[in-house]
Amino acid sequence: MSMTSNPASVVDDEAFTVTRSIRIAAPVEKVWAAVTEPEHISRWFGRAEFAGAGVGAGATATPGVTGTITWPGRDAVPLRIEAVDAPRLISYRWCNPCLGEPVPSEIDEAHSTVFTFTLEPVDGGTRLTVVETGFETTSDPKADLESHRGGWDGELDKLVALLESGATEAGATETAEPTETGAGPVGARVHA
Repeated sequence: MSMTSNPASVVDDEAFTVTRSIRIAAPVEKVWAAVTEPEHISRWFGRAEFAGAGVGAGATATPGVTGTITWPGRDAVPLRIEAVDAPRLISYRWCNPCLGEPVPSEIDEAHSTVFTFTLEPVDGGTRLTVVETGFETTSDPKADLESHRGGWDGELDKLVALLESGATEAGATETAEPTETGAGPVGARVHA
């Protein structure tokens, strides 16, 4: 089975956003689990860990729950669930420190971005759209927009490959590895 081919992410320099819409040959329920449950997120994105109730296999994602996402050899990036409309939408806020600055241990409201996954059933699968906003609060919006554009391209391609290969079935335990551009949508800016 060949992987669904999808268009690249798009940067809007005026709105300070990165957007990517992809099609995945998998039902909404499977895609929802992949973008909300830490054990599934960890398979394609980075090792995700959340504190408290409202997370984990079969749990309902809850706004306000905090956690981290980590790539090998990099500091944990704090994140928080901002909004949920299951199984249609989930938003996460995460840190976006300036190049060369340490990753903070908590969310910095003044210097963070928000990424929102929106899921829509389509014939033969799911349309998943990610929109990341807030780059105007970063020290170098243009560089961060481009870094995250490349990151979302790589990470979401891994998600499509994972879900379309059936590797999310019971017994599969691999975790995500960094992309060639650094690791995650933030590339070297967050994970340097």
